[in-house]
Amino acid sequence: MAGLQGDLERQDAAAAMRGDAEALRRVWEANRRWVAGVLLAFKPREAELEDLLQEVAMAFVRKITELRDPGALRPWLRTIAINAARLDARRTKSRPDRGRTTLRLSGQEPEQPNPEERHLDDSAREEAHRVLDLAQELPEAYREPVLLRCVRGMSYREISEVTGLPETTIETRIARGRRMLRERIKAATSPQGGAQEPKSAGRDEGVSPRSVS
Repeated sequence: MAGLQGDLERQDAAAAMRGDAEALRRVWEANRRWVAGVLLAFKPREAELEDLLQEVAMAFVRKITELRDPGALRPWLRTIAINAARLDARRTKSRPDRGRTTLRLSGQEPEQPNPEERHLDDSAREEAHRVLDLAQELPEAYREPVLLRCVRGMSYREISEVTGLPETTIETRIARGRRMLRERIKAATSPQGGAQEPKSAGRDEGVSPRSVS
């Protein structure tokens, strides 16, 4: 967190640590989209993103008072998201539908595509999901930074703050991850695979041909 915006975020985080309900809402709203990107990188394929976001939100509210340094909010929140995703991976796929408690920190709605993306036809959406699936198959070290960069549009500095890795490492991993993703897309859309080159890949989650090029 840097500059005036970073100072405001630290103030909100400190207030949330003291139990300020409005600060809790602001902090969650400011971070929920990149948290969704982390969950996409670590969650099982069949897990519902919104369900896991709710689990992270509830853990965030329960445990925020345990945080000692407002500046450590993002790495701490990332750890909660990774733990939630990995716990879900250990659950049996045949678990009964217990239902989940919905925590409303605000009038939040499920993750939605951007307004300009809502006009995409079924074919374009199918292509988008295919590219996202391929991105989620990247090795873990590359998968998370690529998804945070290409899906959530985070800067190298922001990804560095979240992961605790140097910006140079983030930049290198994203470059290599994009190259691997392009190779996977090429293999998946080769004539032998019987598929066509995606025209507008990944817009449901912010992925596009330019974002992986």
